[in-house]
Amino acid sequence: MPVNFPSAEMNVLLLYDLNPHWTSSEKEEVAEAHSRLTDALASAGYCIDLLPVVDQHFPQRLGSYDSKECVLFNWCDGIPGLHQSEWMVVRQLEQMGFVFTGSGSATLSLSYDKYRVKEALDRGGVTTPRWRLYKTSQENGWHEFPAIVKPAFGHCSEWLTSESVAMNEKELHDRISYLVDKVGLPALVEDFIDGREFHVSLWGNGRVEMLPPAEMDFSAFSDVHDRLCTYDAKFIPASVHYQNIRTVLPSTLEEAELDELERVSMAAYKAIGCRDYGRIDLRLRDGVFYVLDINPNPDISEDASMASAAEHAGYSHGDMAGYLIKLAAKRHPVFGRKTVQHPVEPRAVN
Repeated sequence: MPVNFPSAEMNVLLLYDLNPHWTSSEKEEVAEAHSRLTDALASAGYCIDLLPVVDQHFPQRLGSYDSKECVLFNWCDGIPGLHQSEWMVVRQLEQMGFVFTGSGSATLSLSYDKYRVKEALDRGGVTTPRWRLYKTSQENGWHEFPAIVKPAFGHCSEWLTSESVAMNEKELHDRISYLVDKVGLPALVEDFIDGREFHVSLWGNGRVEMLPPAEMDFSAFSDVHDRLCTYDAKFIPASVHYQNIRTVLPSTLEEAELDELERVSMAAYKAIGCRDYGRIDLRLRDGVFYVLDINPNPDISEDASMASAAEHAGYSHGDMAGYLIKLAAKRHPVFGRKTVQHPVEPRAVN
């Protein structure tokens, strides 16, 4: 990775969440992951300090740092015990004047509201599955199947299960009723795109680059209800979806398809204001790429999809983190005076 100035000139504060209620083994696993990244960045010359977010009082601890003397590496998924709070952490960083990696609070907050995301994509001319919002279970008017029923608010495939795919009006009504009446969330109904699914990691600002796309292989499932990335598929190792959905990296696409995937992904990335990095989930049907979801704060752990894509493009986990720091540093009142170079084209290795 090109280096534009000695990393030793830059102090980096690594911010991460540490839930006091995690088990000892979970805390140890997190500590080891942070230690490996810290060692990698330190070997590149960065001066690293770590600050865990354990509760809502983290601003007091953060106050001992000078925002003009460091760049903050945001590896925080939220405030422990406070659901969907990653944007709140970032808003606090903004209010305190810190320059940090990743998207701002407005984009992170927007990403939870699937209705507003749909509107933003529509305005940006980005193709998404046909959709309709249901605020009560008594509404009707949807007659195309298969359909998929998602919560209109949320992230990380919350409340997404095999039952989310509806093959008829009864299944559709039952799932809408479940979300609206039992969970207490509006339901977003979409045309279920039963096609190839791709997870596309992007990084950059202005000049945005696509890392090698990954494909989710659902060939182990013959039932259409199971051909999706559920919550269990992401977080429950013992689940049938976690064990049987295979990730293919890089995906096999024709050059024209790859170009179109890149075009659509970049349009989606820009439509909701992603900054530094993000991941776009899409499906391909009849030659059309449909954007399913946008994650402006995807998991950047070394075993997650973005790090895997970067590794395939020739970047270690430390390289990837270092580049994200440099992207953020361009916004810094001191470090931003330096010129940050772009990495080599990741597309070249695909």
